[in-house]
Amino acid sequence: MSGAASGVGGSKPAGRPDLDRGLGRVGMIAFVGAIAAAVVYVAWSIYSDAAASGVQPTTYLPFVLLFVALLIALGFEFVNGFHDTANAVATVIYTNAMPAHAAVVWSGFFNFLGVLLSSGAVAFGIVSLLPVELILKVGSNAGFAMVFALLIAAIVWNLATWWFGLPSSSSHTLIGSIIGVGVANALLHGKSGTSGVDWGKATEIGQALLLSPLIGFGVAALLLLAMKVLVRNRALYAEPKDGVPPPWWIRGLLIFTCTGVSFAHGSNDGQKGMGLIMLILIGTVPTAYALNRAVPDRYMAEFHANTVAAAGVLGAPGASGTTAGTTPAQAREAITRYIADRKFTPATLPALGVLIRDVDTQVSEYGSLAKVPAAAVGNIRNDMYLASEAIRWLGKDKKAALPEASAKALSAYKGSLDAGTRFIPTWVKVAVAVALGLGTMVGWKRIVVTVGEKIGKSHLTYAQGASAELVAMGTIAGADMLGLPVSTTHVLSSGVAGTMAANRSGLQMGTIRNLLMAWVLTLPASILLSGGLYLLFHALVG
Repeated sequence: MSGAASGVGGSKPAGRPDLDRGLGRVGMIAFVGAIAAAVVYVAWSIYSDAAASGVQPTTYLPFVLLFVALLIALGFEFVNGFHDTANAVATVIYTNAMPAHAAVVWSGFFNFLGVLLSSGAVAFGIVSLLPVELILKVGSNAGFAMVFALLIAAIVWNLATWWFGLPSSSSHTLIGSIIGVGVANALLHGKSGTSGVDWGKATEIGQALLLSPLIGFGVAALLLLAMKVLVRNRALYAEPKDGVPPPWWIRGLLIFTCTGVSFAHGSNDGQKGMGLIMLILIGTVPTAYALNRAVPDRYMAEFHANTVAAAGVLGAPGASGTTAGTTPAQAREAITRYIADRKFTPATLPALGVLIRDVDTQVSEYGSLAKVPAAAVGNIRNDMYLASEAIRWLGKDKKAALPEASAKALSAYKGSLDAGTRFIPTWVKVAVAVALGLGTMVGWKRIVVTVGEKIGKSHLTYAQGASAELVAMGTIAGADMLGLPVSTTHVLSSGVAGTMAANRSGLQMGTIRNLLMAWVLTLPASILLSGGLYLLFHALVG
């Protein structure tokens, strides 16, 4: 595996673009200035949010934990920047479409924009993989052990594969880390390891991650073959001359696709850090971040109307064989058990009815989410989260057999719940955007050399670069719209391999073997790392 990193230093081989030109003095000043400005902005935003919500700190320990956790979470996004986005710039650099130092700044900027304009769907899809009991108690010692374990494990594996110049997947790594924490937590509580993970969501995400490189390989190969039939310009299929840029239209296409991949990467990968940062904020400063205090004025009326409709389709408490007079505490316990074990019983729907009525009573008592006092915020948020997750599972549960009208009413109610709990403040997006964008500008060289020189036996041609980038851009953008995390690394590097195979250029099997090994080992390695770290941290703070 160490051979994958060879050639990174030393003299420049023939045909290799200039990879040694840095940001320069002005660029470094701007780089450091951007970090300083982001730190000040984040600190001021947290202070303002806490003050606006009436937080009165009695101890500074939560804020110290918040600082450390944010540092690690943003560190993951920074590493993700130079680890994954190097794939986006490799093709424009090795086809001479852009100089290396300009390409990484360009890519970093569009990663930044991608994060800022992202929807947030992927962020909460990742969070839903975590054990429900840890999400409900994210501010506890076990909650912090979970967050620290999965982030540190992901950073360690990403840095290890980067060191060897192997384009492995940050998405695979993070999801493996989440699974590891879930399995370890289940074992700690005397359950089987399989009960600690939302395997349905994990399977859905795993399929997206598995299929995306196959799509990248196959579609990029077909696209290159189609180009050869439709565009008969021999220069596009020949090795670029040293320092000579491609024809203007193919150069524009290469830069456009690099821009699209960078933007799509920011929009998709940036959200993974956002979801974890929101968990950290909910655990440390729940008064400010557990509930969305910025919902519009019409929210309360819509929430109540949707509650009445949803409660109506669930039936009155005591129906379907349940005990009359079910208390909210009993309902909460029943719904928590249903989410954790996914075992539907006749008591599930009536218990959910009791829970959502109780949530409506609590929220209506204060008049708006912004007026919920600090002491009640955590409980209301947890109840809203439980109801939302229960409805999500009921929609998939064949035993529930919900009629279409009932499913529609519950879906509308879930939308109201999510509007009050699943939100991302602007400053979180800015912080992640800065971390990912700046990360793109450093440490990219090892991965770029692997993608540009070590996958195929011949130099990357203009047409191969354009085909791989175009397919990667489309695949990642499509996954983002569906709320599925995919691997930029897998899609683009497999796309390059597909074009090499289609062109009969030959593949460097040593590199391909190392890539496959890294891809196969990423999930088990990250599961073991995060699970071991969680058990260690849990023992230290338990």
